[in-house]
Amino acid sequence: MHTLGRMSALRVLISINIMVSASTNSSLMDRQQRSFILPVEANTSLSKPVDTKAVLSCPPITQKAVLVTIRWEIILRDKPSCTRAYRRDTNETRAINCSDKTISWDSRPDRNPALQIDPVAITHDGYYRCEVVTTHGHFYHGYHLKVLVPPQVTLFQLENGTIVCRAAAGKPAAQISWTPGGDCHTVEEPLGNDTVTVQSSCRWEDHRVSKVSCSVSHLTGNMSLSIERNSGDQLPQKFVKILIKQKLLQLLRRMKCNPMPATQRRTIYDTVSRVRRSQVLQNEVDGLHKFPESSTRTNE
Repeated sequence: MHTLGRMSALRVLISINIMVSASTNSSLMDRQQRSFILPVEANTSLSKPVDTKAVLSCPPITQKAVLVTIRWEIILRDKPSCTRAYRRDTNETRAINCSDKTISWDSRPDRNPALQIDPVAITHDGYYRCEVVTTHGHFYHGYHLKVLVPPQVTLFQLENGTIVCRAAAGKPAAQISWTPGGDCHTVEEPLGNDTVTVQSSCRWEDHRVSKVSCSVSHLTGNMSLSIERNSGDQLPQKFVKILIKQKLLQLLRRMKCNPMPATQRRTIYDTVSRVRRSQVLQNEVDGLHKFPESSTRTNE
């Protein structure tokens, strides 16, 4: 009886040990599997202005991992795929179908496997993918590179009074707005190299609008230009002043030829005197027509 009891207790103890051992091994295997799970491939959208430098980095390598190889795959539009690779055991680099000298390693690939583009050009739009192979697995990081080109902005007025704001050869297309708003028409003209010229033409019916501003919005930065407005159906201020003086001179001549009541003559003379006393008007008229004071009096 005692023997049977001891055997039963021994069986229970062995079963418990087996269960504990299985649970420990399972937990250890789970931890090991989790430590070797590869990260999901990452992709980044990157925008860079033209004529600047771009540096594309590879996934980081952990201290315990040993580097085996690094490979950059470069896919540009209308060009064959380019591959730049580094192998650690032989300390060798190689390039396949890579003719663009502006794309190269940023430094020694065994120290920093980043890729550099210097300077960035419109033709560098594309996909760049880094693959890092270590003793712990394969790691990837991709970049969708978009090159930006700032537009050339000009603001000018046509002879008919229309004011034109032009944002030429920008990538992507710029956006144009006006202050104050007017009767505007905007068109876009693709130039064939992924750049676009945007032109906005505006007119204002309100003659009180003397100054307008054109605002250009773009990913490379915003710009605002202003211009003084001379409406095509509104006479310039200097010309209006000249017409006023000419009318006054005509009245003076008429007074000499035709008798007028004294009160009317006095009114006209007072008006002429006020015009003459306006130094601004006198300087403008004299500067435009170069009439000496003596000749003006003679004509009177």
